Amino acid sequence: MKLKEILRDVEVLDLQADMELEISGISCDSRKTKPGDLFVAVKGFESDGHKFVAKAVEKGAVCVLCEDMPETDIPCIRMANTRVGLAAVSANFLGRPAEKLKIVGVTGTSGKTTTTTLIRELIEKLTGEMCGLIGTNVNIVGGVETEASRTTPESIEVQQLLYDMVEAGCKYAVMEVSSHALCLSRVYGIPFEAAVYTNLSLDHLDFHGTMEEYAKAKALLFRQARHGSVNLDDEYASVMLEAAECPMMTYSARDNEADLVAKDIRFSAGGVRFIAVSDEGLDTVKMRIPGRFSVYNALSALSALKMLGLPVADAAKALAECPGVKGRAEVVPTGTDYTVLIDYAHKPDALENILSTIRECAEGRVVTLFGCGGDRDRTKRPVMGEIAARYSDFVVVTSDNPRTEDPMAIIGEILPGLKGSKTPYKVIENRPQAIRWAMENAQPGDTIVLAGKGQETYQEIGHEKFHLDEREVVRDVLAGKA
Repeated sequence: MKLKEILRDVEVLDLQADMELEISGISCDSRKTKPGDLFVAVKGFESDGHKFVAKAVEKGAVCVLCEDMPETDIPCIRMANTRVGLAAVSANFLGRPAEKLKIVGVTGTSGKTTTTTLIRELIEKLTGEMCGLIGTNVNIVGGVETEASRTTPESIEVQQLLYDMVEAGCKYAVMEVSSHALCLSRVYGIPFEAAVYTNLSLDHLDFHGTMEEYAKAKALLFRQARHGSVNLDDEYASVMLEAAECPMMTYSARDNEADLVAKDIRFSAGGVRFIAVSDEGLDTVKMRIPGRFSVYNALSALSALKMLGLPVADAAKALAECPGVKGRAEVVPTGTDYTVLIDYAHKPDALENILSTIRECAEGRVVTLFGCGGDRDRTKRPVMGEIAARYSDFVVVTSDNPRTEDPMAIIGEILPGLKGSKTPYKVIENRPQAIRWAMENAQPGDTIVLAGKGQETYQEIGHEKFHLDEREVVRDVLAGKA
């Protein structure tokens, strides 16, 4: 493809390259650069791509897109923001795949994975068309799942996934959109058909600084969407509504003024049931996943389908057929007189959601096993300790993904949250050993909540990932294996 086509609609500050130059690929990692590539020098948090221009040239790059002109004779294009540039040139090189799909973006602190999974299943059930997914757990293209590396990948990967979806015959796509992705232009230029906001709670303050800035970052999604929906019960809903540059609808489980309201909500151990009230009428909704958060996940999914022009009644009926999501309130079969449940809750509000849900349904004690991730927001550690103590009858404090931090130091920052509580607790740093202890000391009717790992099948210690699937640990304990 000629350089002039790749630079379509890209704001260039300085051009020192032939616009007829042939480009055979795009790269932003010099280690992956191939002959004929346009190398995009991105200023990251850990490294600056400008320092690797020479290495990219050695690998065969024929042109560089940069913010600072390098000391080299290679053809160069200078622009103000190469993160924006990377998204734009990647889209152009791949034929702007986002414009060939109806894309739904879901943002918020909690509920994104479940909501996107529900939306994808509903779209396919109601339209008969394939819908791709970009998420925290997996990416799905043409029905084929691949492991995801992060909530929203780099823009060059996003565009490649969208291109692959188009090639596979997808007509729709749904994706989790993180605040980092919005701030770092990973989804720049994508025309979202619909955007959904779930909620906002304490998280990522190491990146955003304050909750206000965190909310503003989430609100960016509604500046590039054709339609939007907001959880009116969330305290930051007004931020989203004020920032929106598209028609907005609201959903709620409390406010009758919302466009979509859940009424006559009924909870049970087997799930939830409620009446969805909208301008289309009254529709019964059933979900197999228990808890109040399931009501909000269902409302957010229904709002997305409504924005796509699909009947709420049909979507509500199809929800009853949707299975749960791996690692989200997932019950592990044990054949015992106690229950083991795995949930990805690794943030304060998510932990409170799952534990308050179990508290409502539990026959016996609620035993919570959890830790906190290393190299992440430290302010939430004592908060999560307090939440665990408040909703549990017993707490086991253990390790999560310590990464480069000392696991016991992380635990030391969790424990102040349990001080002053009457809830007994035990510290076992080794997570598999902690799970074994919890199961071996279980009482009839107990619900043991393994919080934090969810769908993950590894534990990140230092800079390495070691295999750890909690389902396998549970099975090994039941089988009497060491």
